[in-house]
Amino acid sequence: MIRLGITGGIGSGKSYVARLLAQRGLPVYDTDTEAKRLMLSDADIRAGLIGLLGERVYVDEKLNKPLLADYLFASDEHASRINSIVHPCVKRDFLRWAASRAEHEVVALESAILYESGFDDVVDYVVAVYAPLEVRIRRAMERDCATEEQVKSRISSQMNEELKRDHADFVIVNDGRALSPQLDALLKALKNRKGGQDVCVCHL
Repeated sequence: MIRLGITGGIGSGKSYVARLLAQRGLPVYDTDTEAKRLMLSDADIRAGLIGLLGERVYVDEKLNKPLLADYLFASDEHASRINSIVHPCVKRDFLRWAASRAEHEVVALESAILYESGFDDVVDYVVAVYAPLEVRIRRAMERDCATEEQVKSRISSQMNEELKRDHADFVIVNDGRALSPQLDALLKALKNRKGGQDVCVCHL
């Protein structure tokens, strides 16, 4: 099995590309969705968050989101502490999830912070979904009903998009050009690599 990481910044269309791959039969693990689930159900995460923030971090078996957000966004150090509790459990859950889908040649993990979180350690290849900055800003403004300043601030808090592109094994450019040929090329390249062929593909 090949484990593929899918990443991309705000407005790049990462989630859209992930959905297109899922429609082609590729199982996709959405780290955002699964992390939210695990923060309620995983015993290690619950113990870690309670140890860090006290029993009141859970109220009626639900996360005390205002308390968690106040702590999380207070400083980078606080965010790092939360991440050190959550991310290892998400990795472990993804590996269990992937192992349960052994009939598939390729499975995928979708994460906007794939490199920052260390999720790249549990995938074999990474595809970065890339779009020019002005396109990303426009998309995010329309999608989130946000101002240009708000979107730019959120983008500046993430890893530089050019660095993501440089680190990735594959790059899908989502600037309005056709995605289907790029997805076909990606899946073909992964199939060739699974077959032992050393296919060097970057921009698809």
